[in-house]
Amino acid sequence: MRCPKCEEKENRVIDSREVRNGNSIRRRRLCVNCGHRFTTYEEIQRAQLQVVKRDERREELSRGKLMKSITIACRKRHISVEQIERISDMIIMEIESEYEKEVPSMAIGNKVMMALEKLDEVAYIRYASVYRRFRDAGQFMNEVERLIGRE
Repeated sequence: MRCPKCEEKENRVIDSREVRNGNSIRRRRLCVNCGHRFTTYEEIQRAQLQVVKRDERREELSRGKLMKSITIACRKRHISVEQIERISDMIIMEIESEYEKEVPSMAIGNKVMMALEKLDEVAYIRYASVYRRFRDAGQFMNEVERLIGRE
């Protein structure tokens, strides 16, 4: 690992900690040449899962894209970035353990909806209205009534 300040290859690890539920290791390093301290992260590289879209297109599973869709659903709600990150990490871990090469987009959407339904009903309805492609207010109302009847 090269020092980001002086490009020296030799450095010492001065601290290591597990992060992201043990899926990564954070290492604090000290450059032996200039004394600069910097942080590196180590994680297992898995084969990149492909998401199979409704129209049969395929694209790489993206944590960023998943977080963005959850963030949009949670906009103007009292939901922290940390909560969104936890949900995203949980969903990615579940998907990686259940699927090897390809995952249907429907499976991802269902996992997001289950997580949002537990977290915040408004965020859930926002996500469901796009994910399930509500065509009119009647479909929207049916979903709201289902949530109300569940309580």
